[in-house]
Amino acid sequence: MATTLTQTHKDQLSNWINPSKKHTFNLLYKISRDGCNAPTFHSYCDNKGPTVTVLYNTNNSVYGGYTSVNWNSYGDYITDAQAFLFKLDYNGTTQPMKFPIHTDDTYAIYGHASYGPTFGGGHALHCFNGTVSKAGYYFPLNGYYGSGNTYDMQGQSNNTVMNGHLNVKELEVYSVQELTREEEELLEKTKEANQLLEKTRTELQKEEALLEKQKKANELLLKTMEELRKEETLLQSQKKANESLSKPWICNIDWNSTFEEELKDKVVSYKPLTGTDIKQARILLVGQVGAGKSSFFNTINSIFRGHLSIQANAGSAEHSLTTSYRMYQVRAGYAGKPLNFRLCDTRGIEEDQSLDDQEFNYLLDGHVPDKYKFNPALPLSPDAIGFIKNPTLSDKIHCVAFILDASSVDVLPQKVMERFKSLQTRMNQRGIPQAVLLTNIDKICEEISDDVSKVFFSGAVKECVEKVAMMMGLPQSQVLPVKNYHREVELDQNINILSLMSLKRILNFVDDFLYNKLDEIEAENGAQVRIPESK
Repeated sequence: MATTLTQTHKDQLSNWINPSKKHTFNLLYKISRDGCNAPTFHSYCDNKGPTVTVLYNTNNSVYGGYTSVNWNSYGDYITDAQAFLFKLDYNGTTQPMKFPIHTDDTYAIYGHASYGPTFGGGHALHCFNGTVSKAGYYFPLNGYYGSGNTYDMQGQSNNTVMNGHLNVKELEVYSVQELTREEEELLEKTKEANQLLEKTRTELQKEEALLEKQKKANELLLKTMEELRKEETLLQSQKKANESLSKPWICNIDWNSTFEEELKDKVVSYKPLTGTDIKQARILLVGQVGAGKSSFFNTINSIFRGHLSIQANAGSAEHSLTTSYRMYQVRAGYAGKPLNFRLCDTRGIEEDQSLDDQEFNYLLDGHVPDKYKFNPALPLSPDAIGFIKNPTLSDKIHCVAFILDASSVDVLPQKVMERFKSLQTRMNQRGIPQAVLLTNIDKICEEISDDVSKVFFSGAVKECVEKVAMMMGLPQSQVLPVKNYHREVELDQNINILSLMSLKRILNFVDDFLYNKLDEIEAENGAQVRIPESK
């Protein structure tokens, strides 16, 4: 309960003082602020005209007394026919009662230097004397409430007014001033203005609440519409994924063992362009964590081993499973000779960590030795053990294959895409050709899961190839769909054919790069290098 006069209290007291007038109440003395001390009370309240004394006890009862004359410290009674005692609340409930002068108004109040506010002969209400200290959250006033004959208590007692004790949370004394007609008019106008303001504020709050509800409804509607659009897009994608084109979107392929063997023979017989002094072409695999870089090497390795191989560490994890730079060789058959290319694998691209720009430059330029372990806390430098300080064309990267997961192209993190673009800039500066190996195509087209030979009849795969080509800024002919070995336990002819086709295309890109290098060599030597007939 508040320990200060409310507007309701003030209106009630004003009506009791003079119902035909309005009054203002200005706080003079407050024991919680100024101390419960008789001299302090008199220094603040003597000779201040009409005052009202209000007590707030620990039972949430509010009571007190009014006098229309000055308080003083003379040690005598003071006459006041207008004085009265009152109660406003009892036990927290509004119970207004006025107790006016009963017989002799010469004993209305008592002014004494050692007494706090004191009313009536006898005394009817003696608040305190001397100094009273606070006990916890209340003041145990040392005065008393007597019956006396000065005031008409109308059958009320100290129990029904003040709960039989003087333990108060607060005691206040207000000066009371009667308003002039002009002040009353101003007060009335102010009151009307405040009422209008409150009404306006309430209406505004209602409007704000309505607007907030409309806003939430609109947000819910937009969210629902967005979810419906996503569902529609998903349904369209699923529909396209389940649709087969009437004819393949690239030239038809003979998915048979003869074609598989032809592709294997071409890869086995591949040799880097004569005149470049390169024994093995180097193809760098770059991709996001989990996209299938290492799995692509394992797939190619499996084809030539004749059984499923897991030579490279592959799988799905939060961070890259590849931590070292590996220049993998593929051998023709069990214990056969290495083929004339290497698939170079390095750590996957992540949003928050990957090779820094300088380390990637070192990779492209052939400075990084095989099995070098990258350390984010200690970037590669020319002082590192094994660092190739004077790389030849044979040491450098001749083609880069980006590995992208077809099933997550639409949610590729922006930072990863920005990293790809930054790397492409470095490759373009060096004239290094690029391809994209589009993995997990079976996840975007259910039909391919059962038969990879349907890949070029799949509308979903075609759409994904077009999207990736646009994202990477490459021709669609350089985006190559593949399916790595993942859940299979035996080799699959069609998976082999698709992977070998992609590898053969990449080796062709290597030759394109080497032709450019050969032109540079010829220009430097001033003589033309003889190139044998194509294989």
